Amino acid sequence: MKQDLQDRLATVAKKLFSLSEEAVIKVELTRPDEQFGDFATNIALHLAKQVGENPRQVAEKIATELRTELADTVTEVTIAGPGFINLRLSDSALAGLAKQTINQQYAGQTVVTEYSDPNPFKVLHVGHLYTSIVGNAISNMFEAAGADVHRVNFGGDVGRHVAITMWAILQELGGENPGKLQDIPETERSEWMAKAYVKGTQAFETDEAVKEIVTTLNKRVYQLVNDNDRESDLAQIYWTCRQWSYDYFDAFYERVNTPFERYYPESTVATLGLQTVHEQLAKGVFKESDGAIVFEGEPYGLHTRVFINSQGLPTYEAKDTGLIMQKWRDYNFDLSVVITGNDITEYMKVVLKSIEQYEPELVARSRHMTHGNVKLAGGVKMSSRKGNFLRAIEVLDIVAEAGEQPDDSIVLGAVKYAFLKQRIGPDIIFSPDESVSLEGNSGPYLQYAHARARSILRKAGETEANLETGELETDERTLLRKIGEYQEVIDKALADFMPHHICTYLYELAQTFNRFYENNLVVGDPRQVVRLGLVNAYADTLKNGLELLGIVAPEQM
Repeated sequence: MKQDLQDRLATVAKKLFSLSEEAVIKVELTRPDEQFGDFATNIALHLAKQVGENPRQVAEKIATELRTELADTVTEVTIAGPGFINLRLSDSALAGLAKQTINQQYAGQTVVTEYSDPNPFKVLHVGHLYTSIVGNAISNMFEAAGADVHRVNFGGDVGRHVAITMWAILQELGGENPGKLQDIPETERSEWMAKAYVKGTQAFETDEAVKEIVTTLNKRVYQLVNDNDRESDLAQIYWTCRQWSYDYFDAFYERVNTPFERYYPESTVATLGLQTVHEQLAKGVFKESDGAIVFEGEPYGLHTRVFINSQGLPTYEAKDTGLIMQKWRDYNFDLSVVITGNDITEYMKVVLKSIEQYEPELVARSRHMTHGNVKLAGGVKMSSRKGNFLRAIEVLDIVAEAGEQPDDSIVLGAVKYAFLKQRIGPDIIFSPDESVSLEGNSGPYLQYAHARARSILRKAGETEANLETGELETDERTLLRKIGEYQEVIDKALADFMPHHICTYLYELAQTFNRFYENNLVVGDPRQVVRLGLVNAYADTLKNGLELLGIVAPEQM
């Protein structure tokens, strides 16, 4: 409806001022305070200079025409200030707006979302939980707008961190003894590998002999992967522990309901990355430097990075190149969204700029989003290398304890909403007590709000509910107006790639309903039919919004 009104406004303006059909008239309807109307436009201010008239005069002419042209939808057209035009919708139009579904602007498009990206041989920490929640919500938004969404996950199953962990694992096993892995209880495997990584890192950073061994192990791991060696003792240890990692990831993603269609281990894309870099080296995109292959970013205002090191091994840059090229081959996407921490912002600029030299269309369809860190108390940045990090599973345990809440759906609602209500970008400081509050801007508060609305509807039984029964009273209209903003909010969240707009809206919606319910009887009131229609529309909107965020909307609490 909003778009229809904008189009009709543009048509009226062109007709009034004899503008050509090709003339571009930007009409943007905004939401003014309710006392002024339901929509407002400053089109008169934009047109005034173009047509050589006073903005107020332009507004008067447009308003006069609109009172006739929009009579089927708008009951009142007024002018404010220097030339703002306010529109008040009819009650039936307002009801129609509340019934509208999400704009299918991505229908027929393929969207690939990549996020979370934990490395095998390491543990999932709260940062992975954060990106999983954010990435899933953004994926949900695109699906709701009609896109065919593919959720993928990328992780380093080869590289120095693997060799570091493998060194420590061999110390624990007393050498290359794969049979001893069966002594590790299934429930302790992920923690056992996490401790091995910390131990290995500390040794690598302080002992030159260990550093040499790790360097050799790194080459051996690359080789066994390239050879698909499954039989040697080292290979058995590597493949077993890698699978433990993926089993652990699967179990956690299932618990927090952030599913992935596909994992891209680095080892599966490294070869393509190497091939691509070598091909483009021959074409002048990359250059040789001290035995390595680099991309010089300085001509583009960036910096130089190594894609293949002097030992001929692919760096993270080459592996990311292989990943991006593989996703392009697998999906031929219309849009690729990659969500990472902001510590690799400049790194990704160089990788994408290098790819832009030979696959410009691929880069044009890519969007790299970054976020800050989830910090420990006191603002200390977490590090799995140092071992002072908060594990993802521990976040859920802390929230459950803070709210004395055994229901996992409520715990997840608290954590997800606490992360999603904040704009993606800055650092996140997580407060467990605040996240589980039933009185503040929290997930459980909105879950309870939904359950409360459903309770009212259950109390009414099979009684008729109809929004469009007679003229609306003031409080009814206020609530219906807020419900009708839902589609616009989703459009904005999609345009900005920001789920926090949905959180803000849902909280405001719940507050609007609370004010309505405090002052208006629903069940048993003469206006029960229309008010039940309002409650039903409110509950459905709240549920739809929560589900986009990946939060369960319970029927009762």
